[in-house]
Amino acid sequence: MDAKKAESFVETAWEESILPALTEYVRIPAKSPAFDPEWKANGHLDRAVALAAEWCRAQPIEGLQVEVIELEGRTPLLWLEVPGESDRTVVLYGHLDKQPEMTGWAEGLGPWEPVRRGDRLYGRGGADDGYAAFASLTAIRALREAGGRHARCVALIEASEESGSPDLPAHVEALKDRIGSPDLVVCLDSGCGNYDQLWCTTSLRGMAAGTLSVDILREGVHSGDAGGLVPSSFRLARLLLERLEDSSNGRLRLDSLHADIPASRREQAAQAAGVLGDTLWRRFPWVEGAHPAGEELAELILDRTWRPSLAVVGAGGLPASRDAGNVLRPRTELKLSLRLPPTVDGEAASAAVKELLESDPPQGAGVRFEAELPATGWHAPELSPWLAESVQAASREHFGKPALFMGEGGTIPFMAMLGEQFPEAQFLVTGVLGPESNAHGPNEFLHVPTAKRLTACVARLLEDHLRAVG
Repeated sequence: MDAKKAESFVETAWEESILPALTEYVRIPAKSPAFDPEWKANGHLDRAVALAAEWCRAQPIEGLQVEVIELEGRTPLLWLEVPGESDRTVVLYGHLDKQPEMTGWAEGLGPWEPVRRGDRLYGRGGADDGYAAFASLTAIRALREAGGRHARCVALIEASEESGSPDLPAHVEALKDRIGSPDLVVCLDSGCGNYDQLWCTTSLRGMAAGTLSVDILREGVHSGDAGGLVPSSFRLARLLLERLEDSSNGRLRLDSLHADIPASRREQAAQAAGVLGDTLWRRFPWVEGAHPAGEELAELILDRTWRPSLAVVGAGGLPASRDAGNVLRPRTELKLSLRLPPTVDGEAASAAVKELLESDPPQGAGVRFEAELPATGWHAPELSPWLAESVQAASREHFGKPALFMGEGGTIPFMAMLGEQFPEAQFLVTGVLGPESNAHGPNEFLHVPTAKRLTACVARLLEDHLRAVG
């Protein structure tokens, strides 16, 4: 493959074709089913998939098959298949569903209003993960235009990832004969430590989420009349959270939620820390004077990738401050999100958390933990020599710097599923979610130059895969 020719093709394709389509995609409020239970009636997910499918069908790739797969009661899946010089298979993965709006967007920006400012395309879902379908086919086109060849490629673009991919197992089961047994899986839904080189994700954390509710009264009462006699449901919720988390340092108390960290991942964390420096933590929008609990950068990387953590991401039973009277509230409800080490079983962890919170309720309160669908994390197999060499060559070729390896703190359920189903496959998990890109939050953006370079890197990897497997 002529690398410069591939880069030139990718540059033109992104500016003239992908970005206009991605701009329209950002406008669609295609929230994941967990956040839009009426997704089918509202039609936004179907619109997003239809937009991507229409763009894909317009690509002049010989033999390209584009199909929207619909199963009863499930979100749609976009199937892309391109024949190659070999029947050996590469699977590429992405998704088209989005997180909800979130507050706090800067002036002139919004979740459904695409705005291009320099290198950044702002708006919900462009980087997480709408670009993946467009980049996958463009990588194949770039490879062909630059004189390269590839094996059979299959792209699976789902629409329920942000809800934990509840619909994906049914699709994979229905399509298993068509998918075959891939040698290589390329996932474009992960992050990058900076925008200067190719980053390869070595692990993903799992998740155990759910809603903790604490009931103490049937209805609210005057706080002056009951305060001191009737316990606050919020205080009882604090006691329950303290069972789970040491509030002085954030460490989770359940031993079963922890896992041994492999020596190789510690070494890679140290290498990444040496490159990233303080930008590892300064990239977040801290208030003045705030800082992380620890100082050792490599340990901070492991804290966000290999150690469990708890976040309270929502609450119920609490009126807005301006509407709060002097009432001792009858209940407190907290939405909990626990990130789990890559090798901890999600179902077992969720069951352990439920048992810990619900057993022996303080002062006889009504305590319930309604668990959501848990997710087990993923730990990448060691790279084969050809893939390790290809990753480094691609990064130097298109970024001008060597590739780096690091775990990510998020969850991609598809990886654990495929890891179990295809234990012999090689995995390249990467993405464009770098400093300040703020997936799921306000001011989310796609870093366009990184997306272009990553597209060219995928083209190189597809060519090297064919060389390696024949």
